[in-house]
Amino acid sequence: MKKPEYQILVCNSYRVAGDAQGACNKKGASDLLQYMQEEAVDRGLDVAVTSTACLNVCAQGPVMVIQPNNYWYGGIDSEEKIDEILDALEKNSAAEEYLISD
Repeated sequence: MKKPEYQILVCNSYRVAGDAQGACNKKGASDLLQYMQEEAVDRGLDVAVTSTACLNVCAQGPVMVIQPNNYWYGGIDSEEKIDEILDALEKNSAAEEYLISD
């Protein structure tokens, strides 16, 4: 299997004991997954988009992480923000405005 160049992890607030409950899910993270995947493919980016369990930064949600760059983004609640992040990724840089970690 060829590994993707990037992996985008999107917090969807899943808990070990059951259903999604946290802030990211309640703020619509799951609604943006399909858009993110389709937009990445349309741009020719080699990515795997994955919904994850809670990433433990609920106050910053919805949260996404791009690996291997280790970019942690918060407040990603619109297609426009996803577009800005993917624009930056195409340039191999971060969308600084949404970073929640150094």
